[in-house]
Amino acid sequence: MPNILIIDDQPYLKELFSDDLREEGYRVMSAGDAKSVRGFLEDSKPDLVLLELSLNGFEGWSLLRYIKSKEPDLPVLIVTSYDNYMNDPRLSQADGYLVKDFAHLNKLKERIADVLGRGVVN
Repeated sequence: MPNILIIDDQPYLKELFSDDLREEGYRVMSAGDAKSVRGFLEDSKPDLVLLELSLNGFEGWSLLRYIKSKEPDLPVLIVTSYDNYMNDPRLSQADGYLVKDFAHLNKLKERIADVLGRGVVN
């Protein structure tokens, strides 16, 4: 059962994603600040990170760099509300980019399954 770490400062989004992903059989952890992320990386060893770039109190790009410096092989999917980062060169550090689409959470689940090598989610 893969561990997914959701990094988002919006509690309702973390809950929405967490509930849906747990139904798919994933173990889900969530963090809303950089200090929590550091703890999860050290203690929980996630298999995948879902990272919102627009975070209250800290910069998502800096957190992406930090995660990749500590765990270079840990897949990080950028899951953000903004589509204006699509051509940002910093995305080369990430393993994918999705714009949050609450009407179609299956897109997110399919991308997670692809990154984790689990095939297509029903």
